[in-house]
Amino acid sequence: MKLQWTTRTLELARPFRISRSVMSARDAVTVTVTGSAPHLVGSGEVVSSVYAELDAGRIEAQLCRVRERCGDEASLTRVLAAVHPAVAAAVWSAVAELRALTEERSVAAHLGLPLPAEVPISRTLGIGTPRAMAAEAAEVAGRGVRLLKVKTDADGAESVRRLAAVAGAAPYNDMIVDPNESWTLATALQVLEDTQDLPVVGLEQPLPTSERHGLRELRSRTGIPVIADEAIHTRADLDELVGLADAVNIKLAKCGGVYHAREIADAARERGMDVMLGCLVCSSLGIAPAVHLASLARWCDLDGHLLLAWDPWTGLGGADGTLRPHDGAGLGVQLRTGNDR
Repeated sequence: MKLQWTTRTLELARPFRISRSVMSARDAVTVTVTGSAPHLVGSGEVVSSVYAELDAGRIEAQLCRVRERCGDEASLTRVLAAVHPAVAAAVWSAVAELRALTEERSVAAHLGLPLPAEVPISRTLGIGTPRAMAAEAAEVAGRGVRLLKVKTDADGAESVRRLAAVAGAAPYNDMIVDPNESWTLATALQVLEDTQDLPVVGLEQPLPTSERHGLRELRSRTGIPVIADEAIHTRADLDELVGLADAVNIKLAKCGGVYHAREIADAARERGMDVMLGCLVCSSLGIAPAVHLASLARWCDLDGHLLLAWDPWTGLGGADGTLRPHDGAGLGVQLRTGNDR
């Protein structure tokens, strides 16, 4: 197997703010693998992340280590277990696509799954003023989006104002609220009381992962599903979340790739938990592997490519709230030509 990579910068259409950071661009490393048939190339993507302490230099250094030690499948598995999960995820995505191309079928079929012709997705609203978030909500709802993920922060009163503004601007939309661990139990309960008439259908990681008692108490006092995000990385984490969460947000960059994600999704459903498929801000190439797992999910939060000023890959769509993946061989995304902007 031949492993190569290139690096580019992805610019966002507008700064994206969550409770712990603001981002306007990130680096993306495209990983490619080829086997004995050089005309077949599998691709994957890993993006830089301040939160994960992963910059382009560290990504490339770890890819060098993978290239030096991946002589066969057994050695590839060993070396990928020792690098950052996001780096491993990109390599496994490329390997999965190469295998699927060799088999002349989609990555979903390679995984033993159907690939839906249409995949409804949520659209994420970064933190802003209530007025600005309302305007963005109205814009995306006008395109056909029906599920909004609303980012917010530790300020409970302002969170209520944001949610009310978004609901007023997009009255036919459901909302998943995502404070990224910034709430306390008291804040969560107050916000829920003040927004009980709003169409909130999910609470994503409202409290810090360490607040186990608070998470248990919160879940016992609301019928709104609590979705674990920062708390879920591996299959072993699922047992720690029983009684604390109704669903888990599986991100390939956290769990190590499409094969591990498939295992975690199956195990979560066996435990009675729903599955959300999540993503980072990335190109369509970074989104595509998770799309091939869509049949396993209740929610697909796969809109990271739609936050970009320009996506270097194409093939998924999604601006109207629905991804339409190609069911041909591989991942079904293509690199745009140099003039295709």
